[in-house]
Amino acid sequence: MKVDVLLGLQWGDEGKGKIVDVLTPKYDVIARFQGGPNAGHTIEFEGNKFVLHTIPSGIFNKDSVNIIGNGVIIEPFIFYREIEKLDAQNIENRSNLLISKKAHLILPSHRLLDAAYEQAKGASKIGSTLKGIGPTYTDRTARSGLRVGDTCSMNFMEKYEKLKQKHLRILDNYGFDYNSYELDGMSYAEYEKKWLESAEFLSEFKLIDSEYYINNALDEGKSILAEGAQGSLLDVDFGSYPFVTSSNTITAGVCSGLGISPKRVGKVYGIFKAYCTRVGSGPFPTELEDADGDLLRKTGNEFGSTTGRPRRCGWLDLPALKYAIMLNGVDELLMMKTDVLSPFDTIKVCHAYKLEGESIETIPYDGMELDLQPQYTSRKGWKVDIDKLQEYSEVPQEVVDYVKYVEEQVNVPVSVVSVGPDRSQTLFT
Repeated sequence: MKVDVLLGLQWGDEGKGKIVDVLTPKYDVIARFQGGPNAGHTIEFEGNKFVLHTIPSGIFNKDSVNIIGNGVIIEPFIFYREIEKLDAQNIENRSNLLISKKAHLILPSHRLLDAAYEQAKGASKIGSTLKGIGPTYTDRTARSGLRVGDTCSMNFMEKYEKLKQKHLRILDNYGFDYNSYELDGMSYAEYEKKWLESAEFLSEFKLIDSEYYINNALDEGKSILAEGAQGSLLDVDFGSYPFVTSSNTITAGVCSGLGISPKRVGKVYGIFKAYCTRVGSGPFPTELEDADGDLLRKTGNEFGSTTGRPRRCGWLDLPALKYAIMLNGVDELLMMKTDVLSPFDTIKVCHAYKLEGESIETIPYDGMELDLQPQYTSRKGWKVDIDKLQEYSEVPQEVVDYVKYVEEQVNVPVSVVSVGPDRSQTLFT
C-alpha cells in the first residue's frame, strides 16, 4: 500500500476539508502532514458546519483513524477549543484521533513574537494569521522548540520557562508590550494559564511515534490519505516568497511530515478553485479590484475561515496551476466552487503573462518585483444555478466546456466538480 495525497494547488482555501471528508470512507487513516491552526478546513453536512484548524478532516467518519503528524504544529488551547466543539456535537474523537509525539508546540509567546514581527514589518507585512506559525517553525529549525512528547516529561515546565524567557527577551528588544497585548480577547497571563491546562489535556489522546504507526499500517495493507494545509503557492521554498507559510505544503512535505519514504507516495489529488483567491499580501496577477472581484467575493462567501478577513479574488491562473501540478506530480484534479461562476456572462482564464512585451507561461524568480500582465482567454458562462444538480451529466454544456478547456491546458483530468459547500454537492465526472 501507498499513501495517497490531497493538497491545494493555489494560495490555500481551495476546499480541502470538504474533499477529505468526501473521500474519507475510502481510507482507513487520514493524516495531516504540515501546517497548524493557520489552516481552516470547512466541512458541511446535514445542516451542520464545522471549521477544523488542527484536526484532520476525516474525524467525522467513526471508522477512520485520524493522525496529527510530526510535521504539524499544535497550539494546545486552540486544539482544546476545537475538541470542545466536536464534543458538543457528540463527534467521537478520543478513540480515533492520534497525535505524533514529534509534533511541535506553539507557545503563547510564539504568538506574541508573531505579532511583534508583523508589526515591525509595517507596510511590508506578509499578512500573518498571528497564530505563532512562523516563530514556532523557526524554533523547530533552530532546535530549541518544544514537542508534544515533552508534555510527558518531568521537567516540562523547566523547558517551557526556558523557551518562554528567550521569547520575552526578544520581545523586550522589539519594545513590544506583551503585558497589554490580548490573545483572543485575554491578557497574556490569562491565556498562558489556559494554554498550560490545555497542554495537560493532550494526555487524554493517544500520543504515538507516528512514523512507525503509519509505516506499519501500510505494511498491514491499510489505506492512508495525507491531508495538506494552505496551498502549493504558499510553500516556503516554491511559493511567492517571502509571502508564504513556513512549511512545505507540496507533496515532498508528506515524506518529512509523516516519516515515509518517497517510494510510499501513491496517487496525488490536486484541489483548485474554478477561480483564484488569496488572503494577505503577496503577488496575485489575476486579482480583480472591480465589480467582478466583488461579485466573486460575495457569491463565494470569500472570507477567511481562520481570520475572517475578506479574500482577494481573481480569475483562474493557468501558469500558476501548471506550476503547482508540476511540483506535486498531480494525478487527478478536483475543481471547487464551480457554482460561484454561475452569475457571469463571460468567464476569463489567464493562459499566459506578458512581461516587457514578451508572452511567458512560467513564474519568474523575481516575480515579486515584476509587472506580470495576465493574458486572458474568454469562455462563455452558463448563467444558471448549478448547486442543486446531483449528477455531472446534468451540468450545462458551458460547464463541461470549461472543465475540458482546463484539462487540455494542464494535461491532467478533472475527476470532481464541486457545486456547493455541502458534501452532497460533489459531482464525479
